[in-house]
Amino acid sequence: MSADTETQPTRVPDPNANQGMEFSTDAYLDMDLLRFLTCGSVDDGKSTLIGRLLYDSKSIFEDQLEAAESASVSRGDERMNLALLTDGLRAEREQGITIDVAYRYFATPKRKFIIADCPGHVQYTRNMVTGASTANLALILIDARHGVIEQTRRHSFITSLLRIPHLVVCVNKMDLVDWDQETYEKIRDDFEEFAARFEINDITFIPMSALTGDNVVNRSSNMDWYQGPSLLHHLENVHIAGDRDMIDPRFPVQWVVRPQSDEYHDYRGYGGQVASGVFQVGDEVVALPSGMESKIKSIDIGGDSITRAYPPQSVSIQLEDDIDISRGDMICRPNNKPISGQDIDAMVVWMTDQPMVVGKKYTIRHTSNEARCIIKDLHYQIDIETLHRDESAEKLGLNEIGRVSIRTTKPLFYDPYRQCRITGSFIIVDEQTNNTVGAAMIIGETK
Repeated sequence: MSADTETQPTRVPDPNANQGMEFSTDAYLDMDLLRFLTCGSVDDGKSTLIGRLLYDSKSIFEDQLEAAESASVSRGDERMNLALLTDGLRAEREQGITIDVAYRYFATPKRKFIIADCPGHVQYTRNMVTGASTANLALILIDARHGVIEQTRRHSFITSLLRIPHLVVCVNKMDLVDWDQETYEKIRDDFEEFAARFEINDITFIPMSALTGDNVVNRSSNMDWYQGPSLLHHLENVHIAGDRDMIDPRFPVQWVVRPQSDEYHDYRGYGGQVASGVFQVGDEVVALPSGMESKIKSIDIGGDSITRAYPPQSVSIQLEDDIDISRGDMICRPNNKPISGQDIDAMVVWMTDQPMVVGKKYTIRHTSNEARCIIKDLHYQIDIETLHRDESAEKLGLNEIGRVSIRTTKPLFYDPYRQCRITGSFIIVDEQTNNTVGAAMIIGETK
């Protein structure tokens, strides 16, 4: 869809229609959804942990359970292999490892969950970044026998880079160290010393055994020295409402809503998802890049009118004045605007075999906007094993991370990633293949 395209549905569209269910306004506002990912070294038990969560919370269909049991018997396993409930690819089952990001969904009476089971190998760093990009919480698994290793540090760095606000360190396989408290405490102290280098504000440590279920859904009788919650209890109760930026209103426009029907004859709204902040009927707003100001006349969601909207709601906003606004524009407050600029510094995770080359031209997609850009400079590449900066690097290869400066063909409206993950990130697209080749977190303007 081009920037000036106007949709012509027969009614005010329901932004949530693709969810496949009826969606009242009250139900939408009350929904509590936690997105979390699991990461750790190979064979730390990530898939087994998710399988245990699904199994003990009774979130597995009977046919799925029968299939896992049958596969376990055919493999010669002594007991049902819970990892088979999440490792969906045949290659993963044959090798006993996770390659792709496997998403699973389950719910308890308290909360709904989306799990991203991410691969542990270094060559699948890009897959982990994909799973982490929308996560509220990260589970980092540590094998109690091995303690904090290089891959633990790498995954911790990536979760810090992507600003995942909550971190749970699961010291797994405690059954293999005889439930030893000193082993757990040493791993906890080692991780805390390492994590002090990053901006991670909320870290929770839980000793457990995914294989036996200790401290996963139910508290463990084998570790009575541990007085904290089980993993599921923590996931159900962790507070995520304050994680989003509710101070800086940002509304990237995705499309212009023109129903052209008798019921909505003169309706002209702007559809999109609230990236941050709160918008209320009557608020004074400004449209960027034009700089034209108006007031919010109405806010619609799911065919209903509401008085205020906040992230991550998808809504249609109608203004009192007829302003030229199209896809890629941004609605915000006159006294609280994002940064507008063409020279941007960002941390980039490279996601393709073809290396990133300084001076090459790419397309970037930021919120609902699109522009061409050129990579002006590679300041340094980060060794994700040692976290050292290589300032002599001239390009980024597959799964490598570095800080770059780019120049865009037109101004973008953005915030630092640490302030808003939506307006502070973009993807880099190869102009010839149209493949996504990089994911970037904005640091700020190039000085």
